[in-house]
Amino acid sequence: MQPFDPIELAVFKSATRSIADEMGAALRRTAFSPNVKERRDYSCAIFNGLGQLIAMGDHMPVHLGSMPMSVRAAIDSLALSKGDIALLNDPFEGGTHLPDLTMVLPVFVDRQDQPVFYAAARAHHADVGGRYPGSMGLCRDIYQEGLRIPPVKFVRQGVMDRDLMRAILANVRTPEEREGDLAAQMGACRVGEARLLELISRHGLDKAERLSAALLDYCERLMRAELASMPAGSFAAEDFLDDDGFGSAPLRISATIHLDPPRGTAVVDFAGSSPQVRSSVNAVFAVTYSATFYVFRCLLPEDAPANAGLMRSIAVNAPRGCMVNASHPAAVAAGNVETSQRIVDVLLHALAEAIPGRVPAASSGTMSNLTIGGIDPRSDRPFAYYETIAGGMGARPTADGLSGVHTHMTNSLNTPIEALEYAYPFRVVRYGMRAGSGGQGRFRGGDGLIRELELLADAQVTLLSDRANFQPYGLAGGKPGASGGAVHIEKQTSSRLPAKCNVHAKKGDRIRIETPGGGGWGKPAP
Repeated sequence: MQPFDPIELAVFKSATRSIADEMGAALRRTAFSPNVKERRDYSCAIFNGLGQLIAMGDHMPVHLGSMPMSVRAAIDSLALSKGDIALLNDPFEGGTHLPDLTMVLPVFVDRQDQPVFYAAARAHHADVGGRYPGSMGLCRDIYQEGLRIPPVKFVRQGVMDRDLMRAILANVRTPEEREGDLAAQMGACRVGEARLLELISRHGLDKAERLSAALLDYCERLMRAELASMPAGSFAAEDFLDDDGFGSAPLRISATIHLDPPRGTAVVDFAGSSPQVRSSVNAVFAVTYSATFYVFRCLLPEDAPANAGLMRSIAVNAPRGCMVNASHPAAVAAGNVETSQRIVDVLLHALAEAIPGRVPAASSGTMSNLTIGGIDPRSDRPFAYYETIAGGMGARPTADGLSGVHTHMTNSLNTPIEALEYAYPFRVVRYGMRAGSGGQGRFRGGDGLIRELELLADAQVTLLSDRANFQPYGLAGGKPGASGGAVHIEKQTSSRLPAKCNVHAKKGDRIRIETPGGGGWGKPAP
C-alpha cells in the first residue's frame, strides 16, 4: 500500500475520532437516565467493514476495549441490511455484563451489498431486570442478573421492532427510562452513520477504506516500537480480590507479561488466576481483553490513535473457566467493574518490573458500585439508582496522585447532588474528600471520597466493591493507600457492611461509602 501523506492521515484520524465523540454527545444529550446524561456511562466507536475498531470516543475504557467483540458477534450472528440496527448484551456472545446494552448499525453506500463501516453505541442501563433493582446484585448465576439479549435485529430496514421493545420494557423496573435511553442509542448510531457517509463523500469509498487501513497500520507500528524499547523477559505479578461476597477466601488474579523486543511483541498470560466462582465477580474474556488493551494503550502518547492495530502485536491468553475468562452460566455483573480494575492493577504491577520509572502506584482499585432501588413515594413508581464512586489515584513517578477521581477502567463522572436528589428519594448528607487516605511516599497517593446518603423511602441497597482487605499498593517504597468501606446507619446503631452485599434499608437510614486512596510512589522523606 502506498503510504499516505502524514498530514492527511492525521486529519483522517481526527475526523474519525470526532465522529465517535459526536455520537457520544448526541447520546448524552438525548438520554433519559441520570446514569447516562449525568454520569456519562456510555461509549461510542466506529469500525471498518471487517468489524475492526477504527476510532473511539473519549469514553469508558471497559466498554471500548471490549466493544469489538460485540460488533463481531452481531456481524457473525445476523445478516445486517441497510437500515438495520443490532442489539445485544449477552456476556457470552460478545457482551460484558447485562446492564451494558450495545447497538450496532451497518453503514452502506450505493451499489455495495456489504457494509463498509459500522457505528456502535453502548450504554449502561440502570436496570435490566433480575433479582435486584439496578441489576448489579450479588448473584450466583447469570439468570439472576437480568434480561439477557443475544444479538438480535432491534431495527429492521429503519423500523424498530415494537414487539421486541415491549418484551424488554416488560422485564425492567423503569421502562420509560429504558425506552428513552434505547432511543438515544439509536439516534447516536444514526449520527455516526450520517457522519461516516459524509466522510466517504469527501474522500471517496476507496480512499476512506485505504486511510482506515493505514490508520490501523500506524497504530500497530507505534505499539511495536514501544514494545521494542522495553527489556526482554517475563514479568509477573499477582493481586487479590477480597472475596466472592459469599465468604470465600481471597481470589487471585495472576498475570505474566512476556516481552520480546526484537519482534516488538508481547504475550499476556493469566494462568494461575482463580477458577470462576459462584458469584458475580467473574469476568468474561472480553473484559480481560479490554483491560489489557487499556494498559498497553496507556504506554503510547496521548495523541496516538486507539484502534485494532494496537493489539496486533499483543496476544492475550486466559484459561477457560477461570475468573478472568468465565464460562456460562457464571454471574458476571461485578467482573466488568471490579475484576477489570484488579486486572489493570496486576498488569501495571508487572510492567513496573520492566519499566519502573513510568508506572504509577495502584489507584483505588474499585468502582465502589452502589445500587439502590424501591418505590419512590413521590410517584408510587419503581426507581433504580446506580453509581460508581470515585477514589484516589495512585501517585505517579513524578507527581502526586489526584484525589476523588474515577481511574482506569471507569471514566465516568459523579451524579451531581442536585440531579441525584431531584431524580431519587434521597438526601445527600455528606460528600467530600477522605483526608489522609492516600498512601505516603516521595509522591503521595490521591485521597478517596466519602459519600453519605439518607434514604427517604424503604429500599434495597446493593454494594459491589473491593479493596476492603487488600490495600492499593505503593511502588518504589511508597506506602499503600487506605482500604475502603461502607456503613449502614440506622436510628440508634451503625454497622459495617461487607464490601459486596445486598441489604434492605428503611426510610431514614443512611448509607456511607468510604472509597480507597491511591498508593504512594517512592520512599517517604525521613
